[in-house]
Amino acid sequence: MAEARDGSLHRRMQNHFELFGFEPAYALDPERLERTYRDIQAKVHPDRFARAGDAERRASMQWTTRVNEAYRTLRNPLLRARYLLELNGVQAALETDTSMPPGFLMLQMEQREGLELAAAERDAGALHRMRAALRIEKRGLEDALAEQLDARRDYGAAADLVRKLMFLEKLDAEIDAAFETIEG
Repeated sequence: MAEARDGSLHRRMQNHFELFGFEPAYALDPERLERTYRDIQAKVHPDRFARAGDAERRASMQWTTRVNEAYRTLRNPLLRARYLLELNGVQAALETDTSMPPGFLMLQMEQREGLELAAAERDAGALHRMRAALRIEKRGLEDALAEQLDARRDYGAAADLVRKLMFLEKLDAEIDAAFETIEG
């Protein structure tokens, strides 16, 4: 994305990382991402082009949409990992390929049973403990993803980790729903 001397926008297809001036990598500096996002938004925001021609206003809207999408993807660890896999040609059907190691599946079943029990008993303390343990588990998977994607470039192993992280994200959403039920 570039702004010409006359203020118009020039379009160049870039991946999300290039758009933000980053090397494609799982590990990134969230503060730098935020600063870069704000800088880009300041350049392409439709308010800057309110008096411009229709084409430039449309281009500004398109760039704003693209920048927002890229930002949402890069700031979310799961979406960033999936995007990196896609950039590296791994089009695994992550939603439909649910093959997991038996130990992980057993843990998931135990966590879901614990969630059902905590929700049935309206036990907010148990839900908070589950969420704390889940965050630790997710952080461990995110660290492992950084290793597989950035250091080893083992995209098959990374895809397995992404599937695990997807399970944990779903469980996290279910914990949210249980809290809403208790508080509702």
